[in-house]
Amino acid sequence: MSCGEPHETDCSEVLDHLYEYLDHEMPDPDCTKFEVHFEECSPCLEKYGLEQAVKKLVKRCCGHDDVPSDLRAKVMGRIELIRSGDATPEDGFGNSLA
Repeated sequence: MSCGEPHETDCSEVLDHLYEYLDHEMPDPDCTKFEVHFEECSPCLEKYGLEQAVKKLVKRCCGHDDVPSDLRAKVMGRIELIRSGDATPEDGFGNSLA
């Protein structure tokens, strides 16, 4: 997605790291860049709002269930593999968590 307008921070960068922003997992200077981008780019702001609403809904509906520690460890390991570039989300995801 892109609005077609030039921005200091590209739409693809914002959307690639949107959940890091939503989860407050990025440095303050990066958060500031994203906030400036959202002020300039209504498609990205809309996507942010949608993802924020989904995150709140999931937390409200599912936030009370305990996750088994072995499942959490497997999911976190998979996320780290994907972040490091050693795997993609489609690479046997269903099999690695089963």
